[in-house]
Amino acid sequence: MTRPRLAFLDASHGDSSTSRNFRRELDADLVEFDVTDGRLPDHFDYDGVVISGSSSSVYWDEPWIRSLVSWVADADERGVPLLGVCFGHQVVAAALGGTVEDMGEFELGYNEIERTRADDEDDILAGIGERFTVFTSHGDRVAELPSGADLLAENEFGVHAFRRNHAFGVQFHPEYDTDTAETIARQKEFLPDERIQSVVDGITPENYAAACEAKRLFDNFVGYVNRANAGSVESAA
Repeated sequence: MTRPRLAFLDASHGDSSTSRNFRRELDADLVEFDVTDGRLPDHFDYDGVVISGSSSSVYWDEPWIRSLVSWVADADERGVPLLGVCFGHQVVAAALGGTVEDMGEFELGYNEIERTRADDEDDILAGIGERFTVFTSHGDRVAELPSGADLLAENEFGVHAFRRNHAFGVQFHPEYDTDTAETIARQKEFLPDERIQSVVDGITPENYAAACEAKRLFDNFVGYVNRANAGSVESAA
């Protein structure tokens, strides 16, 4: 099967590890756009769209964020498959009519997530255990899901995965390797040194191996994109 062509909307403010991590995990051809620099696709002729994490908040009043949310809403209306990760998850939620808010706390490090629905063919979390380990790094959350969305996973901090039709969001970071996880943790200078060190100490081969289970969602998304596009071709024939 032909590798899908995905628009990769990079909101990481130029973090070089972001492109590397997603290119490693996604069996697809990525066309990259630095959305923090105001670059967005000028069309929707992609098999799917992936939106990265960011140090920004979706509710900030910045032109590039407004433009990004608007473009993602337009892509959704056109039926383009979407996958948002962390900030990208919040962008998808906001674009579809959900709400995002400051948690008043920060979730950082390897944590457990619980699935809320059983597998179906198009489930982004298909094949992943009912409880699974992920690396998290966020101070915002999806406070209200878009109308018609299904909650797929959560923990005590809130929504960690959802779906509405062809749009998916995950709050955690399945793309991270251990180097990225440690770098991100050490950048959180607003947190106490003791907490940061505790998170770094938890970045072990064992925890990383456990978190690799969640990487399956990338293959699930690519599989969904391929099935969706195959269906579109059959409908047009």
